[in-house]
Amino acid sequence: MEKEKVERTVVHVELLCDNSHHYFGSLAAIYEKFKKEEIGISYGSLRNFGLSADKPYMNKLCIIRKGYLITIPKKAGKE
Repeated sequence: MEKEKVERTVVHVELLCDNSHHYFGSLAAIYEKFKKEEIGISYGSLRNFGLSADKPYMNKLCIIRKGYLITIPKKAGKE
């Protein structure tokens, strides 16, 4: 028997100054690593932007994309 598949959100931040890539589980997690000045947008403004898989956020400092982690369901009884 398989467990129900859970879709997991992934937020990808690409910093344009050094072409580095960072991956987060939520928008709030971005601000644990970066200050708003480093990415050019505040948490509230990014939430209001409506980030989605079809609508990335871009400015002169970064590109922020939202996607989903693709996994296979775990079999029941195995953890």
